[in-house]
Amino acid sequence: MAAHRRRARRRLPRRDGGRLVTDVLCITVTYSPGPTLEAFVGSLAPNGFPPGRVVVVDNGSTDGAPEAVAEAHPEVTLVRAPGNVGYGRAVNLGAEQARSADEWLLVCNPDTLATPDTLARLLEAAHRAPRAGALGPRVLDPDGSVYPSARALPSIRTGIGHALLSGVWPSNPWTRRYQQRDVSASASPAEVGWLSGAFLLLRREAFDQIGGFDPDFFMYFEDVDLGRRLAEAGWSNLFVPEAVVTHVGGESTARSADAMVAAHHRSAHLYVAKTHPGALWRPVVAVLGVGLRLRSRATIVLDRLRG
Repeated sequence: MAAHRRRARRRLPRRDGGRLVTDVLCITVTYSPGPTLEAFVGSLAPNGFPPGRVVVVDNGSTDGAPEAVAEAHPEVTLVRAPGNVGYGRAVNLGAEQARSADEWLLVCNPDTLATPDTLARLLEAAHRAPRAGALGPRVLDPDGSVYPSARALPSIRTGIGHALLSGVWPSNPWTRRYQQRDVSASASPAEVGWLSGAFLLLRREAFDQIGGFDPDFFMYFEDVDLGRRLAEAGWSNLFVPEAVVTHVGGESTARSADAMVAAHHRSAHLYVAKTHPGALWRPVVAVLGVGLRLRSRATIVLDRLRG
């Protein structure tokens, strides 16, 4: 494991009179993100990233957006993945751009919008909580409502109840237990099972210790798995409500809705398999796999019927 000594945050002066943060590397992953990437990078500007410190790892975009943003913004470094390698593996590629002085990795979706003090609030909380391996802000939907981004790790029982009933009975006890909407809506910081990967400040020491994101997860559940492994390694996942971002939703996800549904269910099955290994659990994992495939197909059909 690489050793990273704690030190005071170093900031350099910006031309506009603000300060540049020099120990944080920002990583975002793109796949034909459209105009959301430009808006995302623009929202980061007041947080103070010097040239080259916002890494865009591109998974094979065809819309030209990553190239245009890299050309227009000196703080952006464009890294091309060898094809569409998935989200977690792409983040790991971006993390390879970190320098020895980088103590923090800010991992964000390119369809999020930060406020001018989002990063400062997260860093302040991180310095108050030296065992926090991951810190996440309050996440707002475009209409201003609070997204349940600070959740409990799902057990098999909770996962089954949530999967079966969340669509027809959103307030069922299993969904409530899993989503913990009261935590995400609270004004108080809280340690939780996992935090949404839409916007995460990761302590690099912790990230390196657990080997980064598990590349077996192509998309979805890589953040759940990260939170679980951080906790197993003795780190906490800290929800920081005074830091706020908005998740506007991405063009690539909207264009590939069916593929996203299928990927979500495959990753759910993979998570269950990884957290319940061994012969005793094998029949249970197999049955759940069948159920998840059926639910995936039913969800795709229903979504198409709804238009």
